[in-house]
Amino acid sequence: MRFVQQQDGFVPVITDTPDLPSIDWSVLGQEAPILLDTPVNELPPADVVIITWALSEWAAMEQVFCNSQNTMPYSDQNNSSWPGWYPYTKYMLPYCRPDDPWTCWCLTRLVEIQGKRVLLIKSNTHLVWPGEIYLEGFIGLVVTLVQPKLLISIGTSGGTQVTAHTGTTYIVNGGTLYNAAEPQPDWPTYRNAWEPNTSVLWSPGFPGLLFPVPTTESDLQSLCQQFNQYYGTSYTLDQLNPGNLDMADPLPLIENLTSVGMSLLTTSTFIVGNNAGNFASFACVEMSDAIVGKICNKVNVPFGFIRNLSNPAQNAQLPEDVQSNWGNTLYESYGFYTSFNGALAAWAVTTAQLAGEG
Repeated sequence: MRFVQQQDGFVPVITDTPDLPSIDWSVLGQEAPILLDTPVNELPPADVVIITWALSEWAAMEQVFCNSQNTMPYSDQNNSSWPGWYPYTKYMLPYCRPDDPWTCWCLTRLVEIQGKRVLLIKSNTHLVWPGEIYLEGFIGLVVTLVQPKLLISIGTSGGTQVTAHTGTTYIVNGGTLYNAAEPQPDWPTYRNAWEPNTSVLWSPGFPGLLFPVPTTESDLQSLCQQFNQYYGTSYTLDQLNPGNLDMADPLPLIENLTSVGMSLLTTSTFIVGNNAGNFASFACVEMSDAIVGKICNKVNVPFGFIRNLSNPAQNAQLPEDVQSNWGNTLYESYGFYTSFNGALAAWAVTTAQLAGEG
């Protein structure tokens, strides 16, 4: 999740905005998730919990798990409600910010996959806001009340690998918590032994369900012009787009990094990976998952993180605020699309795991 969402007012515009597709599950010999009655203001028992964080990520989750028989327009990416989702407000911690109210822990939707219950969660509780103790409390409630056999966090992230393009998805089983006041070897890492069942993910029909992220040269050039006009700069697209990483691969790449022990990096601010490899020992950068892993480890709940790159590694030669602003521009433009493939990967992993349990 890239939680700082253009709060300076810049709203980038792209012209190539196809709908998210409907999904033909039959090419995999599968069926769409079954929508169950979701209890109001409850965290019901479920075999698997899948959490996402930002609005565009939530829209992609809704499309894959709840609405796959239809297409979804680009204009739906910032919807703040979806049918059948209910807020969860019990046991909320005291919070006093009238100017920025925190109204619920999350919103939930219950579905059935392989005859098992899967609780979908759109979190309203983040490391950045309302803060770390709230996020720890929220994940603690989820694992205590739902009693899942597996918790998966999904969503967008920033790139750290100097060859990874927009739309690349990583699967990891550990998260490291960034701390600017400490040297990197002292940053805590929360890891577990979970490895995904990839039988569905690597099946012959699965690549045909992935959606190529619609980056185009003309839209990237336009974003560069919009960026310069808004921020009063004069960068070329080559400067903002090192190695052409912003141009998505023709077929989105999914990498399972659990077996090599690479963690992602969790930060409470918009920290940017760049093409000098400043965070290349991590899969990607996001803003929640290490805390999820910390709490899951305390109660021995297996967990995994499936993160898609909405913004690749940035040009290390540019000022940090420029790197951050350009990364956020890409997130706002393409996070809706990159999140679809991340959500689809989460469905595949969950389906295979639950099928294997019989």
